[in-house]
Amino acid sequence: MGHSSGSCSHPWKCWPFFPLLLTVCTGSFMAEDSRVLGAEPCNPHSQPWQAGLFQGVKLLCGGVLVAPQWILTAAHCQKPRYTVRLGDHSLQNPEGSEQEVKVVRSIPHPCHNSSKSNNHDLMLLKLQKPIKVNDNVKPIGLPSHCPQPDQKCTVSGWGTTTSPRETFPDILHCADVYIWSQRRCEKAYPEKISDGMVCAGSNTGADTCQGDSGGPLVCEGVLQGITSWGADPCGRQDKPGVYSSVCRYTQWIKKFINAN
Repeated sequence: MGHSSGSCSHPWKCWPFFPLLLTVCTGSFMAEDSRVLGAEPCNPHSQPWQAGLFQGVKLLCGGVLVAPQWILTAAHCQKPRYTVRLGDHSLQNPEGSEQEVKVVRSIPHPCHNSSKSNNHDLMLLKLQKPIKVNDNVKPIGLPSHCPQPDQKCTVSGWGTTTSPRETFPDILHCADVYIWSQRRCEKAYPEKISDGMVCAGSNTGADTCQGDSGGPLVCEGVLQGITSWGADPCGRQDKPGVYSSVCRYTQWIKKFINAN
């Protein structure tokens, strides 16, 4: 697919970035990785591939179901142990559609090096057992081609709906964003964008934000991005959200799932 999915020898420059991680504030646990800013509540179960990564009751990150036993998320979400919940709309109120499964293996992209950059920010999670596919929980298709500039896409997550002050919703939120050209993306973040990244933003300030990391960027029903990083505060019209470009890694994803 794209050459960013292969060799790890590219001399990517070192630069500071803002992965969508949160800290524990005022004694209460908050999501470590979540955000859809300027969003509206999703229609319940309209994003049946949406996953949440949890430690106990604490939401860590978003994720995306790409096969019955596999979740795709961001590599910077890696922890020693976590569970995955699917079929959730409200985090607090059980709806009978939820499925919770332990993660038995975490496989960050072999080229990801969080101490140097946020490039190759992808990770596969193998579940203890395959989930039960139904109307509320189903995998999303991987892309056969990359998205086009100005293409309309949807982001979703339980991340903060305000920035810089953080407000975490109970129910899944969705927002429409539009793909930026690579040239425009590079101009917004000089020397920080690789060909393994794609930018998407909105004139209304809709954006992914703290708590949405690892969640999906869906364009025409296909997974085109995994929420990775962005500006702080979120939602600046001149600073789009940055996503790992799934089309550049389809070969790695399929190869690993098929081999395991």
